[in-house]
Amino acid sequence: MIWLALGLALFLGIHLTRALAPRWRDAQIARLGEKGWKGVHTVLSLLGFGLIVWGYAQARLDPVALWAPIRGMNHLAALLVLVALILLAAAYVPRNHIKARLKHPMTLSVKVWAFAHLLANNTLADVMLFGSFLVWSVLVFCAARRRPGPAPAAPTAGGTAATVVAGIALWAFFAFWAHAAWFGIAPLGR
Repeated sequence: MIWLALGLALFLGIHLTRALAPRWRDAQIARLGEKGWKGVHTVLSLLGFGLIVWGYAQARLDPVALWAPIRGMNHLAALLVLVALILLAAAYVPRNHIKARLKHPMTLSVKVWAFAHLLANNTLADVMLFGSFLVWSVLVFCAARRRPGPAPAAPTAGGTAATVVAGIALWAFFAFWAHAAWFGIAPLGR
């Protein structure tokens, strides 16, 4: 699990610099230039992500169960992931009421996604992976709420409807195909 831990440290660490070390981040941008910083950020993100995927896959070969699975949690998790994917869509679909109201739907999406997976999974690797993303999203959300930012464009009913439809479509894609195809686990137990 050392590779999973290292991957999480790299990936989440570089993504925490704006929230926890903005002066250091600004100094690096000044020193390396915008493109240089983005290059370092990208390399560390990809390396961290690769280590997360590989480390988690290795940990799944010899899982360390922390508690007995709780009946029905996979269905509750599926419902929460639906909410998470609608929030994710809200970060990208323009002019929706969800983004206008919540301001930072992407980090809320990660928070709900991680919490849902903590409910449905019971191994040490799961707690490391999803717990780390949950803590990260809480820290980033709190920091983002303190930063001034541009007001989103005026929301419309059409933008909100498109957000919900996109989130549901993304959820259906994962629930009924991608999760099983990519991770070997059918979240709805098919």
